[in-house]
Formats: sequence, C-alpha cells, structure tokens
Amino acid sequence: MASTLKKLGVFVLLTYQVAGMINNWPKQFFYFLIALFLINILQAAFTQLIYDEAYYWHFAQDMAWGYFDHPPMVAALIKISSLVFSGELGVRFLSCLLSMGTALLLWDTVSNQNKIQYIPHFFLLIFAMPLLNAYGFLTLPDTPLLFFTAFFLWTYKKYVKGPSLKWSLLLGVLMAALMYSKYHAFLVIFLVFLSNLSLVKDKYAWLALGTALLCYTPHLYWLWDNNWISTNYHLFDRPNRAYEFMDFTLGYLLNLILIFGLIFPVVYYSIFKQKADSKFKRSLLFIVLGILTFFFVSSFNRRVQTQWIIIVCIPAALLTYDFILKHATARQWLYRLSLTSAVILFFARIGLIYEPLFPVAYETHGNKEWAQTVSEVARERPVVFINSYRNAPMYAFYSGGTSFSLNNLLYRKNQYSIDGSEENVRGKDVLLISKKKKEEDFEFTTGRGGLQSGIIKENFRSYRKLEGILPNPVPREADTLDLKVINPYPFSVNVDDLSFGMAYLNIYKQVMETHPTKVILDKVPLPHIIKAGDTLMCRVLVSKPRSKDHSYVRIGISENTLFWGLNGKPTRIKP
Repeated sequence: MASTLKKLGVFVLLTYQVAGMINNWPKQFFYFLIALFLINILQAAFTQLIYDEAYYWHFAQDMAWGYFDHPPMVAALIKISSLVFSGELGVRFLSCLLSMGTALLLWDTVSNQNKIQYIPHFFLLIFAMPLLNAYGFLTLPDTPLLFFTAFFLWTYKKYVKGPSLKWSLLLGVLMAALMYSKYHAFLVIFLVFLSNLSLVKDKYAWLALGTALLCYTPHLYWLWDNNWISTNYHLFDRPNRAYEFMDFTLGYLLNLILIFGLIFPVVYYSIFKQKADSKFKRSLLFIVLGILTFFFVSSFNRRVQTQWIIIVCIPAALLTYDFILKHATARQWLYRLSLTSAVILFFARIGLIYEPLFPVAYETHGNKEWAQTVSEVARERPVVFINSYRNAPMYAFYSGGTSFSLNNLLYRKNQYSIDGSEENVRGKDVLLISKKKKEEDFEFTTGRGGLQSGIIKENFRSYRKLEGILPNPVPREADTLDLKVINPYPFSVNVDDLSFGMAYLNIYKQVMETHPTKVILDKVPLPHIIKAGDTLMCRVLVSKPRSKDHSYVRIGISENTLFWGLNGKPTRIKP
C-alpha cells in the first residue's frame, strides 16, 4: 500500500508540474482535474473487477495483435498498467490516466474563451454522464475508444484550420488507434469524411489514410492469419433472435436516455439547436446523428447494447458545453441536473465498493470470496468452467490459479477457443464447475447469488480445437454426409475416444435441438488416428431433427463423456 501511494503521489506531482507549464490554463481547471483523477484512482483500487475486465485481463496474459472478440488495445492498457501496479489498479491505472487525457482534450477543443468562467460546469457535464463516468476507471475497449475519439477530434480541428504533414501523420496514427480500440470506431472516421467530402481531393488526407493502414497492418495480418475470426464472429456467427419491439427498438430508445442520464434533455436540446457553421462543428453533428441513426436502424435487426453508442458522448459533450456557454437558461438547467446526477452517481460508485449501499448484487461484489471458496476446494488443481468465459478469468485473477472455459454447443466461442489455455489443463486432475446445479460433489455461491456445482475429474482431456466441416449447403433429406475432421494439434487424436453430435439451429443461429450421431469409419484403415495437423475424411450419420424448420446444422465433438463442443461452423441447410 505504501508503494502504491508513493507512485500515485509522483503522478499527481507530475500533473501539477505540467499544469504549471501551461500558463494560459486556469489553475482551477487542474484542481478539478486532479480531484477527478484521485476519485477514479481510489475507485479503481478498491472496486473489484467486473467480468468483462477479468476477460480482458486474460487477454493481457498472452499479448497478441488481436483477440477473438476485440482488437488488442484494451489488452495493451492492462499490460502496461500491470507493469506499474498490481491487483485491480494493475488493470485500471492507465484507464484513469486516459480519462484525465480525455478531459484535457475536450477542454482544449472548445474555443469559446468564456469557458474559463464555467469550469465547474465542464466537470459536472462529464461526471453526470453515467457511462462516461464509469469509463473513467473501468478498463474496457470503450475506454481507449473514448480517449482516441477525443484526441482524433482535437487533431481534426487543428487539421481543418490548416492541413499539414504534422497533423496528417497524427490523424493517421489516431485513426489506427481508434480501430485498435474497437471495430465500430470506423463509424467515427467515415462520418467525419462524409461531413467533409472535399477531403477526397486533399493529399494530406490520403497520407493520413495511408499512415492509418500502415499502422493497422499488424492487426490485419493477425486477422488474415486467424481466418478473419473476429470479423466473421461479429458479422456472421454471432447469435441473434427474432425481432421484439420492446427489447430491440424501444430498448434502444431508452438507451439514448441512459447514456446521458438526467442531463439528457439539455444534451439533446443543445445538439438539435446547433448549426453547422464550421467544418469541425459539422463533423460533430455528423458523428452524433450518424451513429444514432445507424444503431436505430440496427435495432430492427438485433438488440443494441448501451456501450455500442457511448462514442457519441465525446462529440455530444463538446456540442453541449459550447451551447451552454452561449445560453444562460441551458447552462442553469445543466448545472442543476448534472449536480443531481453527479450526487446519485457518486453514491452508486461507493455502492460498487460497499455492497450494502447498492440496490442489487452487482458484478463487483463477492468475487474475491467466491474465488477463495473455489480455490480451497480445487487445492491447486486447475479449474475448468463449463460455458463461462466470465468466471474462468475472474477465478484466475483473484485466486492466482489456472482456469479454462470449456465451451459447448449451447454456448459460443470466445478467446478460450483459440488461445493456449486448453493445454494448461490437459492430462491433469481438474475441478469441473457448471453454472447449473446438479447432483455433484461441491456447490458454490457466486457473489451475485447464483449457484454452481463442481466435481473432480481425473486426467482431464479435451479437444475443442478439432474442426468438423460439413458440405455447404447441407442437403435437407440426406441420411449421411461427408465430414472432414481437421486436427490442428501437435499430437495425434484417436477418433475412437471421441463422440459426435449434431445441433440444429434456427435462422438466428440459436440452438433448437441437439442429437447424438456416429461417424462411419468402415473405409478408414485401423487405427482410427488423426495425426498431428492431418485431416480425416469420413461420413457421418444424419440425426433427424424433430422439426423441419431449422436453417443451420453444426457438428459437435466430445470427449470424457462431456457435452459436444463447438467444433463445426453453422452450415446452412438447403431449403
């Protein structure tokens, strides 16, 4: 603790010294900035991780140019933070610095000199936005996305005043940084271009694009080398469900309120009363309205998560603050509403640490105690969680033990499907934990009150990276199908140790039925071994589904009497 406080003192001192170097900035601004930083640091240090943070911490244990769900920026933040601090602060420290940087960039982007008179309004505006508030200390892909959006817009404002080599190269680097943070950052870049089509004739704009592509090449190569696994998942393989107005479109409209909290009337009034009287302001309006429209249309196809639209908070904050500086009535309403919102959010933040103050059990509650309970049962054995890429890293973080998420046909693929975690549990005695309560040896209660059950499995083996490929499309009335089983492992696998299953999926790629099936190996010479890196060509019996309305079929392969894995891709069935 003493070492941590010493390091934090150094950073605060450096911030104050930087403030002294910027003579034309009011000291009051830096007092607020340092106060915000200290609040976020304390929150980061004393709040247990949420599940997504634990998952991204798992990313950072094996640094790469890409991951199953996301580009690598969030993992880089955690890796760098862990070099300075340990524990929760070792996951979140850089996020606290980036939130300070976001505030600095937003402040400097506003040109109206009257802002010096309304510094408290600026910080209340930031603090009053619930998600912008949360991402001041949480480490999620949206954390760097917000920072680099603010940095990108700050640079673009400089650029439109006078394009130059310096601003062009910086824009290129920042476009790459945006895309390294989250894929839908492309919308920010594209909408800025739409707001200023004359960029197509600007040589410096082309240089910025070339720089961005050059900087992004390592991730593009990673995607190519991994069969575009991330883009395929987000665009094609992600499960969906039938449209529901209440949950999809109405839920999206409610999200438009949630992202701004109590100050939403002032924010939207400020946005819609703005005039695009400059190229820069035009770009801000294009980003806000473009993203809100894009996800509104998307809401007719799938449920839009709140954090997907958080990116609008950056241009919305700039537009709102600029507007209230010119309009006293809006300024008064912002002050009242944001002060109320800030008080509520401050108590909510305390509740993240101290559970009795929070109205419901949340992800930040009870994780340490749960991990300790599991660890005492595991007794240094690895812990394998069935269908939980959330519990597996949370356990590893708080126990220091080895964990793995065993994904089956009723779940989805994730980072555990492609990294080397499976090798850490192969051949060992493990504690196998399921989310559902069964008649098994051990029972655990999660921090949120959920029940889990566990059993000790000796000599655990899984082959979840085996691939089962069916002909595409699959004939609907076929009795047998050609099947290719690809072994990517550096060792041989005995087919006789495996069992096979088929899952039938609806048009939204939701599993509707699962059935056991058998592979036909009559023409395959003994022993039925798939050598390392080799492919087995065989046939598989078609397990007839109860319904004929299914749109996809998927092969699953199992071992150790476990449920079938996600070994095949959803393959379309002929109409």
